[in-house]
Amino acid sequence: QVQLVESGGGSVQAGGSLRLSCAASGYTYSSYCMGWFRQAPGKEREGVAAIYTGGGSTYYADSVKGRFTISQDNAKNTLYLQMNSLKPEDTAMYYCARAMGWVPRPSLLQYEYNYWGQGTQVTVSS
Repeated sequence: QVQLVESGGGSVQAGGSLRLSCAASGYTYSSYCMGWFRQAPGKEREGVAAIYTGGGSTYYADSVKGRFTISQDNAKNTLYLQMNSLKPEDTAMYYCARAMGWVPRPSLLQYEYNYWGQGTQVTVSS
């Protein structure tokens, strides 16, 4: 079955960097929309960045543009999120997700996703 396992979270001071990884298994890692989402305590889950693995096109939430980079390593079936210039408001649980097969582009529409990882915590202190 499809499994998504995140890693790389941790605690960092404002201005620092972290790289999250998401190891995907249980399906052929090609031509899917995959994304990173986050949920802070007391807030709704929100989309951060997405990539269409078939061509590499990406899409970012305005709040992270210029600071976060989503990428993939098809040989390792792994998705990454490089987070630079972190801010305290980036503190959240970060989730990796895979969209349904018919989604042909990078998307942050949560209803288009049907597989989710367990999450990795990112804490940014001021």
